Amino acid sequence: MTAVDPRPAAAAVPVPINGSRGVAATVKAYVAITKPRIIELLLITTLPAMVLAERGLPPLGLTLATLGGGALAAGSAHVFNQVIERDIDAVMRRTSRRPLVNEAISVPAALVYGVVLLAVSVAVMLAWVNPLAAGLTVLANLFYVVVYTVLLKRRTPQNIVWGGIAGCMPTLIGWAAVTGALAWQPFVLFLIVFFWTPAHYWPLAVKFRDDYARAGVPMLPVVAADVAVGRQILGYTAATVATSLVLAPVADLGWVYLAVAVACGVWFLAEAVRLLAAARRVQPVRAMRLFHVSISYLTFVFVAVAVDVLLVG
Repeated sequence: MTAVDPRPAAAAVPVPINGSRGVAATVKAYVAITKPRIIELLLITTLPAMVLAERGLPPLGLTLATLGGGALAAGSAHVFNQVIERDIDAVMRRTSRRPLVNEAISVPAALVYGVVLLAVSVAVMLAWVNPLAAGLTVLANLFYVVVYTVLLKRRTPQNIVWGGIAGCMPTLIGWAAVTGALAWQPFVLFLIVFFWTPAHYWPLAVKFRDDYARAGVPMLPVVAADVAVGRQILGYTAATVATSLVLAPVADLGWVYLAVAVACGVWFLAEAVRLLAAARRVQPVRAMRLFHVSISYLTFVFVAVAVDVLLVG
């Protein structure tokens, strides 16, 4: 629940729903408010954790229930997030066309929608997965909504560091779904996502620094110079790559995973170094390049986990 789609939300104009055009616009708004592109990235970290726990392909029904329940819970958290942050979204250009801002969806309707999504998610998890996975799913939702959105985001530049824990939870949920317990391996996966989150999010905040400043959100690039931000990003990038290498012996992964982790790690680090170097030379910082690389990095590394298990064993 921490990865970010940098594109402005598509306009969702409130129109009467007595025709097909109105129904389509309403459906589009309700889909948009769940931030489906971010949910995709969360599922990319869930499925490899399941494959690793199973040491093969988990049962199809369990997989669909875990991914479906996780997607519903993440969508619910994003709905609650936008209800709480609609004042911020209204003054930021990047978010000013979100459905709650332009009143394509009312606040009461959004709240009901969020509650229903979460309730269905928990029901799915309890019925077809297990209580531990269900509990972790609720915890991730509450952490994102209460800890990140309410307590941290408007108060500290470290908001995304600790608030990002919610986005790490799918690794634990995926493992728990298969085993009904937790172990060291999913916690290493958890740490990969934990260290990755600031390195992923802060480049976006560099790009939209003025937006965050206008909204009064103290993202690190708002309150610190580019060089300081670049150093922090490089540090978290290095920690991400180092943790990804630790995963190989801890999870008994083979050469396929290790080759991808090393190659993608070098790529990720090189882009972080390039961003810091540009900041030191007081040159325009191409932050969005690192942002997009970070998404590719996480995708390739987690896919490599599953591929290594399935091909190497």
